[in-house]
Amino acid sequence: MSRRTRVLHVIQNLNYGGMERLLADIVRRADRERFESHVLVLQYLGRFADGLREHAELHVAEPMSRWSMLWPAALARCIREIAPDVVHTHSGVWYKTSLAARRAGVPRLIHTEHGRQRPDPWQARMVDGLASRRTDIVVAVSDVLARQLADTVVRDASRIRIVINGVDTEQYRPRAESGALRCELGLAANVPIIGSIGRLERIKGYDVMIEALARLRGEWPDAPAPVLVLCGEGSERARLETLARARGVAEAVHFLGWRDDIHELHAAFTLFTMSSRSEGTSVSLLEAMSAGLCPVVTDVGGNGAVVGERLRHRLVPPEEPELLARAWCTALRDLARRRADGCAARARVEQSFAVDTMVRAYEALYVGG
Repeated sequence: MSRRTRVLHVIQNLNYGGMERLLADIVRRADRERFESHVLVLQYLGRFADGLREHAELHVAEPMSRWSMLWPAALARCIREIAPDVVHTHSGVWYKTSLAARRAGVPRLIHTEHGRQRPDPWQARMVDGLASRRTDIVVAVSDVLARQLADTVVRDASRIRIVINGVDTEQYRPRAESGALRCELGLAANVPIIGSIGRLERIKGYDVMIEALARLRGEWPDAPAPVLVLCGEGSERARLETLARARGVAEAVHFLGWRDDIHELHAAFTLFTMSSRSEGTSVSLLEAMSAGLCPVVTDVGGNGAVVGERLRHRLVPPEEPELLARAWCTALRDLARRRADGCAARARVEQSFAVDTMVRAYEALYVGG
């Protein structure tokens, strides 16, 4: 039997987030007869480390000095000790790891870019442009992101590949609502729940979402009015809570933090929404659609490609709370159309976004494809 290809994934941490979930899926589903998986976190392990130890060896990097942007000696030493055939970096760790991996003599370096800001700060473009010169393959998770990388970051566009994110459609499937979330939040069975799952950061546009909710509830003609349920954490949470109070909707916006019961949330949501300013291929959107939820999302990044032509009427422009509120209202008022679109959403994910297709594509890159 030939020696397995040793793949080292490098990421900030394995806590909550779509990128972290994808890494865990790649590790769990990689062909163990062909690949030996390792994961190196630069900060701490986190929730997605649970259950990964049987599929990969997990490592925590030594703290890096303030000079690590010039010479990440500790990181290079750690990589050299693991001795991978391939280093696979994920957004946020590209520059330092590419420098350390090359100093450690790693023969193949792959980076997956999961999303970038728009506009993309020049400092980030410059640093990642340098990293791209040391990288054999730069993976974009959507066509739109690939074009952005080619235009602004990766000088040699021939190094860019597209691998679309995928999700487990059996794990994320339509389920009956248990009522547990409504009981927890004190919501009656007939209260419409507009749900979203993601990091509470500016790029995700949750301020736009709260503005849209204030407009929707201000014009909602009867009781009960819709509420907004947000699952996630981030640096914007305090500002968003302040905004909800200022717009008079604090009692209608429920901040859950990160949760493990995503299936329970999906079952309780009346529809799923995103108001992102930029996206790659959103894992949260794929999971919600796989669970049979009607999506109402901004037309940025890979969102249009995810929903497809049949659900294009559920896309709204970014930075437009009035149009987002109107799109929510349209979906909430037409139960039959919303259910049909939920079925179409699941069929779309089943057909085009299977997790195993994604994993096989990465495996091909690991061995030189």
